[in-house]
Amino acid sequence: MVALVIALALFFDFTNGFHDTANAMATPIATGAIKPKTAVALAAVLNLVGAFLSTEVAKTISGGLIREGTDGIHITPEIIFAGLMGAILWNMFTWLKGLPSSSSHALFGGLIGAALVGIGFHSVNFETVLQKVILPAVFAPVIAGAVAYVCTRLAYALTSRHDPETGDKLTQKRGGFRTGQIFTSSLVALAHGTNDAQKTMGIITLVLIAGGTQATGSGPQFWVIAACAFAIAIGTYAGGWRIIRTMGSGLTEVKPAQGFSAESSTASAILASSHLGFALSTTQVASGSVIGSGLGRRGTTVRWGMVGRIAIGWLLTLPAAAVVGALTALLVGTGTVGVVIAAVVGTAVVIFMFLYSRKSHVGHHNAVEVEEAGTAVRFQKKKSARKKAAENKSKDAKR
Repeated sequence: MVALVIALALFFDFTNGFHDTANAMATPIATGAIKPKTAVALAAVLNLVGAFLSTEVAKTISGGLIREGTDGIHITPEIIFAGLMGAILWNMFTWLKGLPSSSSHALFGGLIGAALVGIGFHSVNFETVLQKVILPAVFAPVIAGAVAYVCTRLAYALTSRHDPETGDKLTQKRGGFRTGQIFTSSLVALAHGTNDAQKTMGIITLVLIAGGTQATGSGPQFWVIAACAFAIAIGTYAGGWRIIRTMGSGLTEVKPAQGFSAESSTASAILASSHLGFALSTTQVASGSVIGSGLGRRGTTVRWGMVGRIAIGWLLTLPAAAVVGALTALLVGTGTVGVVIAAVVGTAVVIFMFLYSRKSHVGHHNAVEVEEAGTAVRFQKKKSARKKAAENKSKDAKR
């Protein structure tokens, strides 16, 4: 059972990787700063590195969320199995719909639902849930959005060019922000590794403690850190193209200065939360930053309909995963047969959603149309310049 839960946890880590690739790489892909395949490869490597840099979030999950070892509470591998099932199924569903929901909250919701049904209300440390899950979920995206808004306004104000004599607006040269996006998006990917990979480390550590193979209160072992790092890196390289499409062009039209500002804000928030041990939703922070950067650039329209859909997904994530986790906990509580049924049904649902997604395939070639449009515009400008040069040459020849 412990081995089954570890395998399931690593699969969740994989889904976390491709679900959250958009957090770092959607905006640089949208602006043409990085090619799609290069972007996901870079994100995968940096997620791998980031996973080795901190374990504070892992300790929050393995030793703070569930009251393990106190008041006679003993979480079992079966309960963790049920919680992971809730998280994975919600991750797959939101990926299918292209919604950038929180893998973290799906995991927390699944675990809480399973623990409430399998153990009891007293098993969940709601103080930790409030302080390190709920409050960061409310304030982090708002703060990140506000910072991205201010950064975007500053970026455009500081790089604005006008004719000193007439005061007329000149052609703006902001190509440097596109280059800067390579650095800022890389920082987001690194920060994502320091936060999200740890959540699976915490789960595996928790199941090892529950299985009696690790002491209560101890941190993740090295092999756990390495396995989780590689799982999230492979998932990141797979590329969550459906969510990249939503983040890159579904919320607002992204320009290089906006992308630079959004990514800087996102990376700062995630790194700070990792240091403090907050199990932050990187998806919510990245979405808030993109929206804030959209509001910060004049003439840009934020697609509030899509924002509303994403917000509904945020609100439903924790309770929906909790319901699935609770139902699975009821099933596995019947014994080995229940565990087998839950595993078979869960696997079948995942396979069904994957096969269903192939009907409307989204990949690196069609994930973000903004880059293609930008290429077409640049091509058209070059074509117009060549045409004008030819006309001038013809006039000179006639003279």
